[in-house]
Amino acid sequence: MPLRQYPRQFRQLAAYVLAGGLTAVAHYGVLIGLVELGRIDPVPATLAGFIVGALVSYALNRWMTFDATRSHAQAGWRFALIAAGGFVLTGILMHLFVARAGLPYLPMQLVTTGVVMVFSFLGHKFFSFADRTA
Repeated sequence: MPLRQYPRQFRQLAAYVLAGGLTAVAHYGVLIGLVELGRIDPVPATLAGFIVGALVSYALNRWMTFDATRSHAQAGWRFALIAAGGFVLTGILMHLFVARAGLPYLPMQLVTTGVVMVFSFLGHKFFSFADRTA
């Protein structure tokens, strides 16, 4: 069955999950590489990974997930604003989990990713890529 025969919300969620998976590969690749190979503390390493992931996320979500009706100039700053919120949320959660509580960084990154994913989806759906008339 072709994907276009499924309801729009299902297609959008499926595209978001695919884009999120590829974004996570970029983010986690940088995080793990910096921590394990570069011996960088997990909190700054995850923030570096977040930035790489955000660039991947913008490109994929604009192209695949949200029927973007805003120009790059209009959507870009909106995406950056939501991404900045996700960046701060990631930093706070990882600092609390890893630096303060001493929990292992990878499981805590999984928890953090889930929280930030919900925040980001809603922000991008209704703010970054939303139809100008909606």
